[in-house]
Amino acid sequence: MDRATSYPVEEIAAAWERERPGTPVSSIGIVTPIWRLAKLLGDDRRRVLARAGVDPATLDLLSVLRRSGEPYTLTTRELSHRSLVTAGAVSQRVARAEREGLVTRRPGEGRPRTVLVELTPAGHELVEATVDQVLRREAELIDGLSPEQQEQLAGLLRILLQDTQRKLGDDRIGHAGED
Repeated sequence: MDRATSYPVEEIAAAWERERPGTPVSSIGIVTPIWRLAKLLGDDRRRVLARAGVDPATLDLLSVLRRSGEPYTLTTRELSHRSLVTAGAVSQRVARAEREGLVTRRPGEGRPRTVLVELTPAGHELVEATVDQVLRREAELIDGLSPEQQEQLAGLLRILLQDTQRKLGDDRIGHAGED
């Protein structure tokens, strides 16, 4: 196969079939590109955020608060659930964002140990400026697909994700980005 026109994933599958006949290779054409895309998209997002002066964890925290709607306040437990990170990770993110003046913390009412985290005007301003940069860039990266192809791919990925979660007994990732 000509190196310039070959698709590396097909080469990987063919090599396994040649070296280990009978090895199940059907997943390689799906899983390998997903892993590669995740790496490329993650690296690009980190570059966009670095130019904007915010780290991915802080943007995630601010975005979860912003998407929650006014008054842009959630408990640390809700933040952990919506961000899919541990309570300890949320605590670290909140502490860092609080030091930067992006959020405030205060005790919740009713339940002891409940902590409310609220987006400050500076945090609101940062997330408003940054989210457009990130989403605009990601739209550019997928514009090689027609709107119909994007919709079809999104639907197929949703089916694959839900089925994989079911098989693994892990639905946590399905909560990412939900309001």
